[in-house]
Amino acid sequence: MNAESVGKGPATHGERIGAIAAGSAGNLIEWYDFYTYAFTALYFAPHFFPNGNRTAQLLDVAGIYAVGFLIRPLGAWYFGRYGDRKGRKAAMVYSVLLMGLGSFLVCIVPTYRSIGGLAPALLLAARLVQGFSTGGQYGPAAAYLSETPTERRRGFFASFQYVTLIGGQLGALLVLLVLQALFSAEALRAWAWRIPFFIGALLAFSILLFQHELQESASAPRKGVVPGSLRALLQHRKSFLIVMAISGGGALVLYTFTTYMQKFLVNTAGMNIKVVSGVMTAAMLVFMLLQPALGALSDRIGRRRNLMLFGGLMTLLAVPLLLALSHADNGFTAFLLVTCSLFILSFYSSVSGLFKSELFPAHVRALGVGLAHNIATAIFGGTAEFVALFAKQQGHEAWFYWYVSAVCMLAFFSACLMGDVRIESPGA
Repeated sequence: MNAESVGKGPATHGERIGAIAAGSAGNLIEWYDFYTYAFTALYFAPHFFPNGNRTAQLLDVAGIYAVGFLIRPLGAWYFGRYGDRKGRKAAMVYSVLLMGLGSFLVCIVPTYRSIGGLAPALLLAARLVQGFSTGGQYGPAAAYLSETPTERRRGFFASFQYVTLIGGQLGALLVLLVLQALFSAEALRAWAWRIPFFIGALLAFSILLFQHELQESASAPRKGVVPGSLRALLQHRKSFLIVMAISGGGALVLYTFTTYMQKFLVNTAGMNIKVVSGVMTAAMLVFMLLQPALGALSDRIGRRRNLMLFGGLMTLLAVPLLLALSHADNGFTAFLLVTCSLFILSFYSSVSGLFKSELFPAHVRALGVGLAHNIATAIFGGTAEFVALFAKQQGHEAWFYWYVSAVCMLAFFSACLMGDVRIESPGA
């Protein structure tokens, strides 16, 4: 599995840094908007699903959250194809603008009390727009960030895709913490939960201000090659399946220990919601800082060893970590356990976009990376909360812990089958 070389792209070191910063900023905005939904769900769930207990309400919200993931492969196909044919830059900018539209729709949608059953339907429509956008962002962004830096430090620089992904989550958490400090719980439940969505919409439209910093990274395809086509992608079936298997484990662990963990610590461990927000903010900050270090490690030991460490350790430790978290009775213990889980995940997340990009040639890179990643994420990541809450509702919450372990075992064996490859880069 050999990757093709890329186009000229940014010529100087300073231009490369600027291009990486611009590409990363769009990614940060995209993920801030996407995760705001998950982190504010505890406040707005009763407005759209007024019947039932907290677990039932969260299950309904998680169902819409999962549907938003199911449309992501369609967004990955559309924007991946567009990115391979028209350029990574345009695909990234348009997907961020679409995300802003989805956030604005959530911000203004009326509640169940105002319009009845139409309220959850509109919430679903807004989430579908966001899911389509998020699916479209990943492939072009991963391709762009993998094609821009030099060979020696490709792992380090490409890790900033997850730095900004985590930064988006962290930004959403920080906004929630500020709102919790400024408003009462009653005000947050009544109307202030809409503020983070409005902020997200403004940030998304700000992408227009720095799009000039993005410089195209991919070269024109060889004569006779149709870029971004499914037929061309089918010639790389082994790469596609490996990316799907490893991405499934990574996505399940990511959404278990980040977005769902906020609800898990409140709903299962019985911790205070403000304490949990502080725990998750601190853990996410550590998680973000780990990415460049483990990305740089992959430049020394190879992406494959990083991925094997992730899959192997999480296979062994997912059950004990989740079991311990279910009995966590203070913020410090919860912080240590969540941070340990995120450290293991960092072996995957730091090279997530890069190893996928290295497995596909340039003319199907955005499509291959985005489609394989988003199919796996829709199946395993988008349903993580739903599966966990369903297991809890059935009285067998521990089933979910074993499910996480089993999916990570599949990721481990898939990493064992993967060879180490590199993208040739001008200036390397």
